[in-house]
Amino acid sequence: MAKVRVHELAKELGITSKDAVAKLAELGEFVRSASSTIEAPVVKKLRDAYPADGAKAKASDRPSRPAARPSAGAPTRGPSRPAPSPRPAAAPSP
Repeated sequence: MAKVRVHELAKELGITSKDAVAKLAELGEFVRSASSTIEAPVVKKLRDAYPADGAKAKASDRPSRPAARPSAGAPTRGPSRPAPSPRPAAAPSP
């Protein structure tokens, strides 16, 4: 098995990265951050700590966050300026 990042495993288990890092510390495994990689035996430890049924129940107990709204300065979709209007052809000089 290849090395796995903590945040990827947390997502798979249905927990937050912060919870995964805290649980690994509780289990005696040192990880610096959620982007750290962990070996197969450590992955097994974390999976055993969060069984499939328990992880899904725990994830569903949390309230969901509302969708983020774009800030006032954020660009909107669509053209940034109106399309130029067609210009009439120039009349020939006499």
